[in-house]
Amino acid sequence: MTTPVCTSASDAAVSARQTRAHTRPYPSFASYVRARQPVLLRTARSLTANPSDAEDLLQTALAKTYVAWERIEDHRAIDGYVRRALLNTRTSQWRKRRVDEFVCDEMPEPEPAGGEDDPAERQALHDAMWRAITRLPARQRAMVVLRYYEDLSEVQTAEVLGVSVGTVKSAVSRALGKLREDPELDLAR
Repeated sequence: MTTPVCTSASDAAVSARQTRAHTRPYPSFASYVRARQPVLLRTARSLTANPSDAEDLLQTALAKTYVAWERIEDHRAIDGYVRRALLNTRTSQWRKRRVDEFVCDEMPEPEPAGGEDDPAERQALHDAMWRAITRLPARQRAMVVLRYYEDLSEVQTAEVLGVSVGTVKSAVSRALGKLREDPELDLAR
């Protein structure tokens, strides 16, 4: 018994294979990219500071080259074409990122409020606070440092020092009272 064969189906399969062979345009472009990608990527990296931006730049330049592949007459000079595309693409990116400046009557930044944002003032306050903490008795100093510099809870501080939670609460309260009365910290208030 023979199986009937539909000739139109086999013709369609042959035609589909031929179409796939023809829809893979520019096999020489794919081989060019595989062969020259490391060199071109180094060129792109020399144009940008970020390796990811270099990869994006190269991809854009190669896309432009792919579109123009049929029009390029001398494929021996293709590296120069791609490098020019890299440079032109990077220049376009620079132009797009340009920041326009406008003259205005008032400064948009607010004035700093009384030294709050001054790093020198913050450092002076930090130094004064640390000197005041070093003048506390050793046990109070340890509790203040654990509670406020190490950010431990009262329970954790009590466990570390081997004392009760009530002892931590009262010692920290007395230490904060002494810090409030410290004459060097009066200037910071």
